[in-house]
Amino acid sequence: MTTIQGKTVLITGANRGIGRALVDEALKWGATRVYAGSRQPFEHSDERVTRLALDVTDREQIARAVERVGSSLDILVNNAGVCVLDDLTDEQALRDHLAVNLFGTFGVTTAFLPLLERSGGAVVNNVSLAALASVPVMPAYSVSKAAAFSLSVGLRALLAARGVSVSVALTGPTDTDMVRDLPIPKATAQSVAAAILAGVENGEEEIFPDVVSEPLAEGWRGGVSKVLERQNAALLQA
Repeated sequence: MTTIQGKTVLITGANRGIGRALVDEALKWGATRVYAGSRQPFEHSDERVTRLALDVTDREQIARAVERVGSSLDILVNNAGVCVLDDLTDEQALRDHLAVNLFGTFGVTTAFLPLLERSGGAVVNNVSLAALASVPVMPAYSVSKAAAFSLSVGLRALLAARGVSVSVALTGPTDTDMVRDLPIPKATAQSVAAAILAGVENGEEEIFPDVVSEPLAEGWRGGVSKVLERQNAALLQA
């Protein structure tokens, strides 16, 4: 279990949507320092917020962000993501989604891992319910999020012995620029952000932070995927 109060937090994709809401919620929950990473510049009035120029596909920017953060980081929230409607006829569209949603998450996590090991910290990957069941109007996004989910589960098993926890937020439709035009029920970004942080503090491996995803929580936690995850993690001990 990880508390937010008194901790140093880094959030990617922090200039809008769920990312911006996560910045505000982390401050409400008592974070001492919030590093807000984004490709686009933005302002925040709270002096505890430090803005980082951070394109998660740019290794040099990631390296500079590590230098800027310095020696202390407790919680990394990989929130940056891209979603474009497609029909799987364009290979480049799939590559673009994977570059941000999979390899961006991997690159940032790997770069900040030494700091998280030092603090016994936590990684939180904001994935999507699309990781569990592909959304036909955004299949490339769904593929990338499924890959990011699998990455998260693998890191969870590998990093446990190094004192770093890995949680996944399985977020449903949220009222952000990404899906605002889709005619479906949506949660507010602020409510999703608050639920993600609550899940972190409760030590939840999978966080279901909204009214669409939450009803699936009980079935997931007792389902075959979690059974297989635990069985597979035991291979490390063997």
